[in-house]
Amino acid sequence: MAELKTKKNELSVEAFIKKVPEAQKQKDSFAIIELMEKANKAKAKMWGSAIIGFGDRVLKYDSGRELDWFVMGFSPRKQNIALYISGAVEDEHNLLKKLGKYKTGKGCLYINKLEEVDVKVLKEIIAKGHK
Repeated sequence: MAELKTKKNELSVEAFIKKVPEAQKQKDSFAIIELMEKANKAKAKMWGSAIIGFGDRVLKYDSGRELDWFVMGFSPRKQNIALYISGAVEDEHNLLKKLGKYKTGKGCLYINKLEEVDVKVLKEIIAKGHK
């Protein structure tokens, strides 16, 4: 089995965000860190080279495979900001209706910028995703 590349490491979260070319995406990233650190009561850590994760958990697959992973996280990508909030994306349909402009994927919430979503609703989604 191939070794997983996305592992928690000691790279600087701040240095990573400062390399994001778009100033608005940098600002949004620092705001998202604040929201996720507060909800998870865990400091932001780099996972791999492009994901910022919060907290630790063990993922268990039906196959029996186990994997060290983060409770929630995000990645400021070129196209959008990908928020990894497992459970909340699948289960919080009523909150998502109030969120604003977003897209979803399996366990992911994609936003372009914070000004296009209701931050109070996003806070609630993050809080529920932590549980």
